[in-house]
Amino acid sequence: MIRTLRIQFKKLYFLNVLWIAFFGFSLQAQLSDNAQISIITCDSGQELYSSFGHSAFRVQDTAKGINWVYNYGTFDFNTPNFYSKFARGKLLYSLSVSKFSDFLFTYELENRWVKEQILNLNLEEQNALFRFLENNRKPENRDYKYDFLFDNCATKLPEILKKVLGNKLDFHGEHLKNHFTFRDLIQQNLLTNSWSSFGIDLALGSVIDREAEPEEYMFLPKYVMLQMNNTTLSQSPLVLRERTVLDYNDKRFSRNFGTTPLFWLLLLLLFTLSISYIDLRNGTRSRWLDFFLFLITGSAGLLIFFLWFLTDHSSTANNFNILWAFPFNIAACYFLLRKDRIPKWMGKYILALLVLMAATLLIWIFQVQQFSPLITVVFAILGHRYALLYRYFTNSNSSLQ
Repeated sequence: MIRTLRIQFKKLYFLNVLWIAFFGFSLQAQLSDNAQISIITCDSGQELYSSFGHSAFRVQDTAKGINWVYNYGTFDFNTPNFYSKFARGKLLYSLSVSKFSDFLFTYELENRWVKEQILNLNLEEQNALFRFLENNRKPENRDYKYDFLFDNCATKLPEILKKVLGNKLDFHGEHLKNHFTFRDLIQQNLLTNSWSSFGIDLALGSVIDREAEPEEYMFLPKYVMLQMNNTTLSQSPLVLRERTVLDYNDKRFSRNFGTTPLFWLLLLLLFTLSISYIDLRNGTRSRWLDFFLFLITGSAGLLIFFLWFLTDHSSTANNFNILWAFPFNIAACYFLLRKDRIPKWMGKYILALLVLMAATLLIWIFQVQQFSPLITVVFAILGHRYALLYRYFTNSNSSLQ
């Protein structure tokens, strides 16, 4: 049923866009005295893409039948090489316009609250902002290169207000009592023991571990909403009044511990300790366990390398997870699968991996980069197994001499 509703919503959305395109171009970019412009802030959702909420402009003018939402958070699935562009940080996002009632449909469906801040703008300022948005939604102007931290649906709103209103607009930061890094701000919206939190900490580098400036908090919609209440226009409050459009009680998403990363990592730790104990007693080596551990860490390392060096993502650079998730483990896992003829250099390679893990811990201790707390379990798994392998290969090489 949900899937059917989503399909129907998409059909309504595209019909709505066509309607506005036809009707909108017949209007002059001029609002009446009854108009008002507001900022819409939407609650976070359960899926990763909706975990950080959403922001948009709303323009209302009953005299001209306008009740539109200007949304900078849309993209086209039909873009050529969509997934490749998305992975490489080259996907263009667009400004789209829809009826306010249709915009609310998704949030009603997902029980997410929606709040509105009506801006204290005079008619001249409203028309200047309306003309900017109307010009910005033209096909030649509506696309922009998305950046999660510095150019997204939330950052667009204060950026546009500053462009239109100029020096009359002042963002005040006194309401920010604590000082957070970008990583802190991201993790405020996620559960620590979740795959999304674990994956984000794995993929994003040390560049997000610097303290964010007050205006940089506004890459998140909730901080846009907070900032608007602490912004003045010509020394008067920018927000005239605030109201709740959709009101839902605070929800707690139910999560089964059996599906969390901590559960599976603890299970893997227990399994690794058990197999390692058997190997140690029998003087053997479980080739498939070593192959699995090296394949997983090597694959993670290749992903980190790709995000760091081969994409335009600004937040994935200088990622020291690559020290323990070592890309060359992909090659090493081939040799570890053999029953015999293990290269003599394998013992030294394992020792180098232990040194890299120690270096990662030092980077964490000295706060060069923050890592997921779940990495401690990963280190317990890898550290224990690497130590056993180092002993095994050292003894094996000694017996061959």
